Amino acid sequence: MSQWSQRKQGHIEAVLSGTVNARTVDAGFDPMRFEHCALPEVDLQDIDLSVSFLGKTLRRPFLISSMTGGHHDAASINAVLAEAAQTLGIALGVGSQRVALSGGGFQGTDRSLRRIAPDVALYGNVGAGQLREYGPDHMQRAVDMIGADALIIHLNPLQEALQANGDTRWSGLLAMLEQVCVQLPVPVIVKEVGFGISGAVATRLAGCGVAAVDVAGAGGTSWSAVEGWLSNDAQRAQMAEMYRDWGIPTATALRQVRAVLPDLPLIASGGIRHGLDAAKAIRLGAQLVGQAGPLLRAAIDGIEPLLAHFAALEHGLRLACFATGSADLPALRKAALLTSDTGG
Repeated sequence: MSQWSQRKQGHIEAVLSGTVNARTVDAGFDPMRFEHCALPEVDLQDIDLSVSFLGKTLRRPFLISSMTGGHHDAASINAVLAEAAQTLGIALGVGSQRVALSGGGFQGTDRSLRRIAPDVALYGNVGAGQLREYGPDHMQRAVDMIGADALIIHLNPLQEALQANGDTRWSGLLAMLEQVCVQLPVPVIVKEVGFGISGAVATRLAGCGVAAVDVAGAGGTSWSAVEGWLSNDAQRAQMAEMYRDWGIPTATALRQVRAVLPDLPLIASGGIRHGLDAAKAIRLGAQLVGQAGPLLRAAIDGIEPLLAHFAALEHGLRLACFATGSADLPALRKAALLTSDTGG
């Protein structure tokens, strides 16, 4: 197994350990309170949760966020995730395709996903650090190998800085990203990995042609803690623990980005616990809501626990729509708030 495959396997084990979440920071949704509507004038079962995102209609506004790729367990996990996405009509993002692009085998990131999920919005995934190594032609390969509808490029500078031999050369990457956006025939989505994207950074991303942003804020899995969990170097592990709670809470990132880019399609991920959090994220301007860690833990046990997880997530979101008198998601985005996070 290559060092990259070993690291990807370690990432999965770290998340499944349940010990790598942020501790003193949360995603920021708890201060928000919807104004209750005692006369909703809408039937619960008739609430429309569909959404159009990057030209494709989803039956539910959920994204299975990127988490598995490049190790021997990825194929079986991705098959379960793809089956759930197809069943529910939601979006699916694969884990990093770096191993596949380097010739280390597809390991769950190949056309089998499209055969399982022919109708879903399927997103490829490459790290921004790989843009020095791989140009637009390689990005096209990443899209083609799974039949992707869009390509996610993830930003993880702090995570890389906390890795042994991580890539800390981040100067000039914006220009490389712009080249990919110009040349790739599918939309490019940029996401963080759990430390958040600010309004200022999102503005730069939109300026180079990025089609959508996943703010991926602090409050869920801490990839600093993941790297500390994996490290055999005591000093590096101590540094990773110091930065466990680094980042912009998801709710704050959403407010910042939506304030400066009112029309940019947004995904909210990072510390989304349940359907009420999802409703609040949509109220703050997200079109899709993503989860990773909770889905991984469910998918390990097969399709039924995963579908049960999504049923609970959907029911929580549907109840928020019902209790605010929102017949659909556009109406939920206008629901009255009593109190809210200021966005900082």
